[in-house]
Amino acid sequence: MTVLITGSRGKVATTLIPLLRELGVAVRAASASPDKLAVPAGVERVVCDLDDPATFPAALAGVESVFLYANPKHIEAFLADAKAAGVQHIVLLSSSSVLEPGADTNAIAAMHSAVERGLERSGIPSTFLRPGGFAGNALGWSWAAKSTGAVDLPYPETQSSPIHEADIAEAALAVLTRPELRGHAYHITGPESLTAAQQVAMVAEAAGRPLTVNPVSAEAWKESTAEFMPAGVADALLSYFASHEGRPDAVTQAVEELTGHPARTFASWAHENAAAFRP
Repeated sequence: MTVLITGSRGKVATTLIPLLRELGVAVRAASASPDKLAVPAGVERVVCDLDDPATFPAALAGVESVFLYANPKHIEAFLADAKAAGVQHIVLLSSSSVLEPGADTNAIAAMHSAVERGLERSGIPSTFLRPGGFAGNALGWSWAAKSTGAVDLPYPETQSSPIHEADIAEAALAVLTRPELRGHAYHITGPESLTAAQQVAMVAEAAGRPLTVNPVSAEAWKESTAEFMPAGVADALLSYFASHEGRPDAVTQAVEELTGHPARTFASWAHENAAAFRP
């Protein structure tokens, strides 16, 4: 079996690739810039830019399974080429946002829903992994934490069940290598619902330094993210934050069901990444 991994510079993919190689699976690591990939010995690197359909056929040739990041721009062309190449299974890294009310008008959910629908129409057997917020999203606080000792939060009491990227990778490994798990949608989460303020406190404890939560308005937070975050994505996140303020997030057992071990805690992620929050 040869597995094509799209988005091979991402945290989930860089964890998944060596896991597959340890099982002896042939891996083709794909990226718009494959020369920048650092991959284990024996892993083929190929150009596959999900914004450029011309790169699809060569990347898919001889591939049996695909780990796919959600990019709806040319999904129909990608799936047509996958079908022509004889791809037998696609694992989509989707999002739990597709399960939220108003998903059709939420920019993040709409992007993932469009790819899910494309896969359903394609006839290619597909498996959807639907994680909530990644634990690694907290790295977005690192610059402010290091420079000011404070983290700006528009909704400090919003709750989420952050999932460690290693758990997503191990869940992907399971559905790629165990045929009996294929063809389903899995809502995968971390082991507990935490407020944003609680997550900051866990980061502070791990880093061994105080961090202050600075409540800010939604407008101020959106303005502060404008240089690196599209407005539609910022609006979608703010809508999520507001709707989950003071409301526990869903917690599932899907990670343990797929991997055989409980989901890693946010506190464990914080300790692994503590240096990112120290001056």
